[in-house]
Amino acid sequence: MSACSGRYFGGETGQRLTVQVDAFVNGTTLVIAHEDLPNGRLSWPFSELRALSDGARKDQLTLTLRADTSDDSALVETARLTIDDDPTIAVLRRHCPNLTKRDVGKGTVWKVVSRSAMALSAVAVMIFVIVPALADTMARLIPIEREVRWGKAVVAQIERAFGATELGALHCENPEGLAVLDAMVTRLTSGADVVYDLNVQVFNHPMVNAFAAPGGQVVIMRGLLDKASSAEEVAGVLAHEIGHVESRDVTRNGLRAAGSAGLLSLVFGDFAGGTVAVLVAEAALNASYTREAEAEADRYAHRMLETAQVSARGLATFFDVLSNEERGLEIPEYLSSHPATEGRAEAAKRVAQVQGSTRPILTEKEWSALKGICKKA
Repeated sequence: MSACSGRYFGGETGQRLTVQVDAFVNGTTLVIAHEDLPNGRLSWPFSELRALSDGARKDQLTLTLRADTSDDSALVETARLTIDDDPTIAVLRRHCPNLTKRDVGKGTVWKVVSRSAMALSAVAVMIFVIVPALADTMARLIPIEREVRWGKAVVAQIERAFGATELGALHCENPEGLAVLDAMVTRLTSGADVVYDLNVQVFNHPMVNAFAAPGGQVVIMRGLLDKASSAEEVAGVLAHEIGHVESRDVTRNGLRAAGSAGLLSLVFGDFAGGTVAVLVAEAALNASYTREAEAEADRYAHRMLETAQVSARGLATFFDVLSNEERGLEIPEYLSSHPATEGRAEAAKRVAQVQGSTRPILTEKEWSALKGICKKA
């Protein structure tokens, strides 16, 4: 079997030569011959040969030598040889044991680890410092009318998530109950400097919860009304949600979550389990963010209740009820999106002890009407 020709590229020297290639001298060495090469020939051991995988053609083989060291991620020598001769290619593929091996240069692992750590640190700085700062700024700059439209869209999405087949299907609209709810809102806000035109509504859903959406939207679940034993409990929760509205917590949190989720998605990518990783990370981030917001909303509620002459003991009672339900869950406070419920109850009790004169926020008849707000008229 005779030798064949090949194309040699010298890389740093810029040599481009048509050379004679002999892979059959002793079965262990590839000999490259040309008069312009040092000493007229080069010897490349079979064990040191590496095939480059970036060739577009499948009928040729591009070779280089093993890279002992490299300052970049290429890990290839600059010199390379291209062969088109099928018999020679077949011999090389059979007898070169490391042809497809990818060499790792010295220090590569350390570089990968250090650069990955730097990248993760940069992402952490963006998530915990830059994104929150931008979210705070944007929350202040968004016009209220746009925030209101956003809030209504958020409430509509949540209603669909709760199983509504059409918008408004979960709205509780008993006239007597709505009138009492409006009266409660008026009583709480009459002495407060409320910026937003509040839109408070009740969803016919058994969840014991209430939430605020951007732009003055507040939703109370029927389950909370069913669980509460007094109108003062509901008033305390409502005052708390109004505190979120006035501080633009939901707007700020939504902006932050969007920015954080985008960054985390870039890091994790769209692979199996990636979405779960993003959601878990976002849950932890939102918990560390909302604990402070929840505590401030509690303080806002204490001030609003005191101004409206509504006892804060109702809010404390409601927290006590929640605390009893949470005892079996054993959720550490640092993993919870809210401060520890027992601590919130004690804070409300301390406020109630030093309050001045108070009076019931609703009569027994009004309280009954509010609890029946989801009944058909």
